[in-house]
Amino acid sequence: MPYVKIQVTDEGVTNRQKQRLIAQTTAMLSEVLDKEPATTFVVIEEVPLDNWGISGLPVSEFRRTANS
Repeated sequence: MPYVKIQVTDEGVTNRQKQRLIAQTTAMLSEVLDKEPATTFVVIEEVPLDNWGISGLPVSEFRRTANS
């Protein structure tokens, strides 16, 4: 029973993109690990930019400094 958690920033990932992530991740696990799609779980967690850090800074601040 595979469980995959995909974390992305909450910047407008569409429902269609999420559906594709779920479908293609499930297909990959089925092919690579020979796991049943019916027992494969994929969770997508959208993380606010201020809760995701890069180089010691929240993403929102990191981007501001990178663009200046």
